Amino acid sequence: MAELSPGPGVAIWRRIAETVGAEIASGTFAQGDKLPTEAALSRRFGVNRHTVRRAVRDLAERGLVRVEQGRGMFAAEDVIEYPIGDRPRFTEIVDAQRRTPGGRLLHAAELPAEEPVAGNLELDPGAPILAIERLAEADGRPISIGSHYFSAARFPNLIAYYLEEGSIARSLARSGLDDFLRVSTHVRARRATADEARMLHLPPSAPILETRAVNADPDGRPVEYGIGRFASNRVELLFET
Repeated sequence: MAELSPGPGVAIWRRIAETVGAEIASGTFAQGDKLPTEAALSRRFGVNRHTVRRAVRDLAERGLVRVEQGRGMFAAEDVIEYPIGDRPRFTEIVDAQRRTPGGRLLHAAELPAEEPVAGNLELDPGAPILAIERLAEADGRPISIGSHYFSAARFPNLIAYYLEEGSIARSLARSGLDDFLRVSTHVRARRATADEARMLHLPPSAPILETRAVNADPDGRPVEYGIGRFASNRVELLFET
C-alpha cells in the first residue's frame, strides 16, 4: 500500500489524481483500459472512499478518465470528431476515423405526429409517422442516442427496410430516395435523464449535447426530423462550412 501524506499546500486527493494521471500519460493504463475501483484505490493510497471520489472527479473533469455508470472507470480515449455537414452519415464518419461503427435498434413504431415533429416534417398534427430510435456506438462504446422521424405515407416500408439493412441511408435508398441533405441543425447542452445516462454509460445527470436536425430531399422537401443525444465527453461536433 502506497500511503500518501499531504505535501506543502497540496491536498491528498490532488496528489492521487496527479499520480493516476501520470500513469495514464506514461501508458501504464492504455486508452480504454479499465482502472482500479474506488475501493482498490482507497486501499492503495490508504485513504477513504470520499478522498478517492474527489480525485476521480478531478480526473473526469480534465478528460483523463471516463466513468460509466455500473461499469467503472476507464482511461479516456481520443474524442470522436463528428462533422455536421450537408451529408452526415454515421457509418462513414466513424469509419473515416478508423473506428468500428456499431449500434442497436432501441425502438421502432408507427405513431401519430405531435409537435415539433409534425411541423418540421411539414405534416398535419396527428398524421402517421414512423419513429426509429437507435443507440450508436464506436469501438463498442455508446456515443449517441438518435430518434428519427419520417412520414409514414411517403416511406411506408421504412421500418421493415431498416430491420434488414441496419442503416437509415440504405433504407431510404430502398424507398426510392438516393440522396438527402442536412438543412438545419440546432444544438444545446443539457443534463442527461436517468435513462439516457444508463444507455450512454454516463454518471447520473452528466452533460450531453442534444441536436435537433432536419434533412430534406434535393427538392427541399423535408425527409427526416431527428433528435440526437451525444455523450459530450466522447464526441466533438464539428460544423463544416
